Amino acid sequence: MSTESQNFGPNVDLLRYGEKEIYLVGTAHLSQASTELVDHVVREIRPDTVAVELCESRYRSLKDPDRWKNTDLLSVIREGRGYVLLAQLLLTAFQKKLGNQLKIKPGAEMMRAVAVADEVGAATVMADREIRTTLKRTWSVLSIWSAAKLIATMLGSVLGDHKIDEAEIERLKNTDALEGALQEFSEHLPSVRVTLIDERDQFLAAKIREAGQKKIVAVVGAGHVPGIKRHLNEAIDVEALSTVPPKSLRSRIGGWLFLAVFVGFIIYGFVQAGAEKGIDMMQMWFWVTGFAAAFGSALALAHPLTVLSAFIASPFTTLHPLLASGWVAALVEAMIRKPRVSDFETIADDITSVRGAYRNRISRILLVMILTNVFGSIGAVLGLGVIAGML
Repeated sequence: MSTESQNFGPNVDLLRYGEKEIYLVGTAHLSQASTELVDHVVREIRPDTVAVELCESRYRSLKDPDRWKNTDLLSVIREGRGYVLLAQLLLTAFQKKLGNQLKIKPGAEMMRAVAVADEVGAATVMADREIRTTLKRTWSVLSIWSAAKLIATMLGSVLGDHKIDEAEIERLKNTDALEGALQEFSEHLPSVRVTLIDERDQFLAAKIREAGQKKIVAVVGAGHVPGIKRHLNEAIDVEALSTVPPKSLRSRIGGWLFLAVFVGFIIYGFVQAGAEKGIDMMQMWFWVTGFAAAFGSALALAHPLTVLSAFIASPFTTLHPLLASGWVAALVEAMIRKPRVSDFETIADDITSVRGAYRNRISRILLVMILTNVFGSIGAVLGLGVIAGML
């Protein structure tokens, strides 16, 4: 593999893989200049294949923004995909927010690449990993506290007042600056860096090199360019990168160990202090964990019946590693306050403000899930400490 300078400027690299020529175009996802660059490169090169940093579902979402209306929210919650949906919504809202500032639609350069490829008779390849797989792999390596931290960071980006101009977007295409930003990000949440960036670099590299016959134009975010160059000539197990790994052994053991400690405390209380003490300990557990989860649900301004369901479910779900009181509360909230068509139509805008997030029934249901789970977990830790102190 070799890299050569081209007349297209610093954001286009020519890579050689065997007999293939790969024109790697690094873009800023919200840049009119990047959209124009993509148009120019594809028309000039006239490749046999254009590979873009999109998966099929993201492509369909860009092509048909109203697909959100078909989301089965109850199924999403039942299957434990609420956090994945929330992350998708936040990413969409953040891109839309910046796009509104710059007067350009998110993903415009990718859609332009697809359109121009069709004009010049080139095949199109969706080279990115399925977004839901990426987000599921991300959640699978996070503890509940890390997940909460990630959601809080994303919410801060969406709700913040940061203004960015087109000149700043263009400066961000500088490879060194991007690498420095990614390095800083990886120091805070290295596991997220692996799944969101490093793994996708490998996946993109594998899909791009397999994409065409001899001449390929690959359009990717500039942050992926260094990684794609690094991995282009390596053996990559695409199938392994496309699966969602089970929870780590440490995580599974930790959940069952918590249950074992709780049961041990209760048994010890019954045996050493008598039935009355054991019953008192169980009652205290019920009140502490139930109140904590109910408080989280109430913070989300859930329906009173939802708050009650969180209160009742939490003492039991906090003891089971595979259950969560937030799921129960979210299901109840979704059944009582069913999302309206208008909620799906305005979700991307509503989620960019606190008032809008509470007003929209979809985002409120997700808030119920998150806050109930977070405060339920806090209640479980406090509850275990309280009953331990009663021995």
